[in-house]
Amino acid sequence: MPHTPAYAAQSADKPMGPHTIERRAPGARDVAIDILYCGVCHSDLHTARNEWGGTHYPCVPGHEIVGTVTAVGKDVRHFKVGDTVGVGCMVDSCGHCDPCKAGEENYCENGFTGTYNGPTQGDHANTWGGYSTSIVVNEKFVLRITHTDQLDAVAPLLCAGITTYSPLRHWHAGPGKKVGIVGLGGLGHMGVKLAHAMGAHVVLFTTSPGKIADGKRLGADEVVISKDPAQMARHAASFDFILDTVSASHDLNAYLVLLKLDGTLCLVGAPPADTPHPSPRVPNLYMKRRAIAGSLIGGTRETQEMLDFCAERDIVCDIETIAMRDINRAYERMLKSDVKYRFVIDMQTLKDEAKAA
Repeated sequence: MPHTPAYAAQSADKPMGPHTIERRAPGARDVAIDILYCGVCHSDLHTARNEWGGTHYPCVPGHEIVGTVTAVGKDVRHFKVGDTVGVGCMVDSCGHCDPCKAGEENYCENGFTGTYNGPTQGDHANTWGGYSTSIVVNEKFVLRITHTDQLDAVAPLLCAGITTYSPLRHWHAGPGKKVGIVGLGGLGHMGVKLAHAMGAHVVLFTTSPGKIADGKRLGADEVVISKDPAQMARHAASFDFILDTVSASHDLNAYLVLLKLDGTLCLVGAPPADTPHPSPRVPNLYMKRRAIAGSLIGGTRETQEMLDFCAERDIVCDIETIAMRDINRAYERMLKSDVKYRFVIDMQTLKDEAKAA
């Protein structure tokens, strides 16, 4: 098995550091990928620090992967050596339940295999993610990248992009719809871009007046300071759909009352287990048949659709590219929201570090 340079967390209270892992040799339906860039998701930090529980160490995070195909198995039909490809949050699923058959492996009834910290189908070995120089993935979970001009900025589409695209598509964001986006971080900035590209009237909710100009630059038609009751009240009972991307615990009632009849508040931010959102007031739901929903990334079919949608419209993430050795500093900055709006690791820096060691 090939030895692969990586960065891993050895325990919840230790920083990320150099580590060597073993990747499997490509099987008949596998694609081997030289990783060029890997985005940094807040889920990486949560998992590395065991904030959601269940982390297996050593843990190699990373599920926003873009790279080049270096080898394919004998039964691979859709990829060839030299192709530019991506890998998102999943690398396997059961393949036979109804969601899997529908291309919605993210809702696999038997549990999909995460790109990292996920038990593999059959042997339950732990998976290692994209904070590494290469990866081997079943071709069903490899995505074609046609938007090759800014590959580093494409990488976060594999999580931040699909996490916001999927609910916007499912709840029919588009012309004639008023859509709210709560929060302007890694997820929120993509929500604004995508809802705008779909043709919806987009309203950004933020606690920071300093983000008004950026919100409008990214495509928001209006920006509301959510701490201002008067600004919030002006939008009462007017939204078809609100996408809440904030992972910190907060009061959902403030957004429920902004929904019109049959409106939906969809949660994609995941608060830590010890600080959940307060329970909403039930009358805010039944008075206008409002709904609170959730959405989890997207399946392979929809993720490819999202990548093609973004390529056609030249949509990428706003990023800051970092060296692999700077990941711990990036985590601390991410906790302070000190990034616009996603960190991406240039994996050449890990390759160079490994050569020098």
